[in-house]
Amino acid sequence: MLASIAAVIVGLALLVWSADKFVDGAAAIAHHMGVSNLIIGITVIGFGTSAPEIAVSMIAVLEGLPDLAIGNALGSNIANIGLILGVTALLVPIPVSMGLIKAEYPLLLFATVVMIGCLYDLHLSWIDGLILVSQLVATLGYMIHMHRRAGAQNGDADEDYDVMENRVAIFWIVLGLIVLVGSSRMLVWGASNIAHSFGISELVIGLTIVALGTSLPELAASIASLKKSIPDLAIGNIIGSNLFNSLAVVGLPPLFGEFTIDAAAMYRDIPVMVALTLLLFAMSCLPKAASISLTRLKGAWLFAGFVGYQLYLYYEITKSVT
Repeated sequence: MLASIAAVIVGLALLVWSADKFVDGAAAIAHHMGVSNLIIGITVIGFGTSAPEIAVSMIAVLEGLPDLAIGNALGSNIANIGLILGVTALLVPIPVSMGLIKAEYPLLLFATVVMIGCLYDLHLSWIDGLILVSQLVATLGYMIHMHRRAGAQNGDADEDYDVMENRVAIFWIVLGLIVLVGSSRMLVWGASNIAHSFGISELVIGLTIVALGTSLPELAASIASLKKSIPDLAIGNIIGSNLFNSLAVVGLPPLFGEFTIDAAAMYRDIPVMVALTLLLFAMSCLPKAASISLTRLKGAWLFAGFVGYQLYLYYEITKSVT
């Protein structure tokens, strides 16, 4: 048991470190290729903050633990909105731009609907995976096109700052990827052993320990946005991460093998994820005013929703164990 707990702790730490190095290297390569900062933010950073979830889900499915993979995706989306965004708003009210409401929010809502449609029969086939990944590619293409057009109209220019050399960037990409896969295997092994030892389902472990751990990059990004006095980046980071989780984290594993999922994911966890997503959308739109923000009160509601969900999971765990 101690070895399993240590594997989870060390695996999570290495997972976050390797994802950070992988993103730094990828962003540097993109800069050298002449890609704009804005496009890097949408693609590389968006993928990077979801890299732990993607790696863990892929390893979990390949090792015959699909419920851990789905729990990781759903739990991360719930934690991103309820915990990370809720706590961030409690600390500093987050301004919400109308562009975000009109563009990125609808894309997230649509991605959520597509994901639910693929999970509805409790079976993920390679066709479902292809639909989700195709939706991701189309969404990214649309976002890049829209932001490029907006940047051209506004005359935005990239800021100049030091970027690591190509050799160093390639080194960090390779090392980050190796550690990412290795730490994911370690985390999945430890989490699976803990679940079996306590008689807890892999789905619940994925929704709690693994989901909270793989959401650490989003937490780090939100804290960084607060330190830099740009809290509005926090909500953009969360929306982008949840979009990747819904389409990539759920969509990539079935391309390597079909599998079924626990029915509890559909009747218990997905409704919570949808409710928090809709609540975030409603809070960002209301009340209608010239300037809209996620206030501390709204953050408290989001955080309360997350705490209530975790308490319900704890109740179900104790009921199943006894």
